[in-house]
Amino acid sequence: MTTVRGIRCWGAHVGIKSMRRDLAIIYSEVPASAACVFTQNEVIAEPIKVSKEHMADNMAQVIICNAGNANACTGQQGYEGAVAMTEAAAKKLGIDKDMVIVASTGLIGEPFPTEEIVKGIEENIDKISSDAKAGSFAANAILTTDTFPKEGFIEFDLNGKQINIAGIAKGSGMIHPNMATMLGFIVCDLDIEPALLDKALKKCVKTSFNMITVDGDTSTNDMVAVMCNGLAGNERITSEDDPAYGIFCQKLEDMMIHLAKLIVSDGEGASKFVEYRVTGAPSDEIARRLVRVISDSTLVKAAMFGRDPNWGRVICAAGNAGIPFDYSTVDLHMGDVNQMVQVLDKGKPADFDRNQVKRLLRESHLQVQLDMNVGEGAGVGWGADLTTDYVMFNSVYTT
Repeated sequence: MTTVRGIRCWGAHVGIKSMRRDLAIIYSEVPASAACVFTQNEVIAEPIKVSKEHMADNMAQVIICNAGNANACTGQQGYEGAVAMTEAAAKKLGIDKDMVIVASTGLIGEPFPTEEIVKGIEENIDKISSDAKAGSFAANAILTTDTFPKEGFIEFDLNGKQINIAGIAKGSGMIHPNMATMLGFIVCDLDIEPALLDKALKKCVKTSFNMITVDGDTSTNDMVAVMCNGLAGNERITSEDDPAYGIFCQKLEDMMIHLAKLIVSDGEGASKFVEYRVTGAPSDEIARRLVRVISDSTLVKAAMFGRDPNWGRVICAAGNAGIPFDYSTVDLHMGDVNQMVQVLDKGKPADFDRNQVKRLLRESHLQVQLDMNVGEGAGVGWGADLTTDYVMFNSVYTT
């Protein structure tokens, strides 16, 4: 994160969690163009409400995130706590509180420990640093049930200027298309109009974070935030017609897909990472819808866990996508990253070695590809299997 010009970070333990860092600070030395996308859940955590208010002008300078308490279903006390976080950070940094994006993750419904968090902000703002370890501290400070931090960095040339883009994310359970119990924070030193950054983020989230699933539950706290502070010195991007805008969108999408895949690979109890591809669809939108429905099918995920080449479950899931679907045109392949086997040929069972496919499905990285053979649309997404470990973990989550 701190390789990005003008970005300073910190991650601290302030006592919300017993053993791990639980407060992350990401600061831009200058005001930045900013954009956010938020949870689609109707139950919205208090920090989401505050951040939505602050993003009215698509400008920000700091992201503050606590872990260990979701500050969701906490009512007025929680809302005031989220506001207090922004006020504490703004006062210490000498900026307006509307320039603060605030986020929380953790257990829903617990009283929000405002005093402890505000004190933690006041004590740790002065520690923000451009040292490489500071970014890793921040990445660790946003984790909940994650088993490892999720980080990424990309540098690229744009009209002779080196652009740096970096991101951190968290997420392990409650992962579902249209955002989930995940947070993603991305920083970049590109100079771009705030409104265009907002368009870029919304475009890229469709093919990245909205294409992953672990368990089908969308959380109350999901957020992806991007800040671009302009310190790379490139000519400001002011139009979608500027070729530089297309290059930036591609790099932003690359970063978001990288972080999204890391989230799936850390799914609670997961033993397999599964890539789902749909090709030959009437449109990209239809292809992505099919990917989301198939990857989120409980029966498909259970089959992946059991190494069962049960193609009927994939076809059944596709038929539940709410779109016209003629299985008689479909080709279906299953396997691992090195070998795929055709199990369905134009809607008819292919002549395949079931034991061979079962052996392929033992691998930790799997692929399922469905070709509708009716158009040019395509989509790709990523999911996990459904394991006994997932059930056991989530059956005693609070106890």
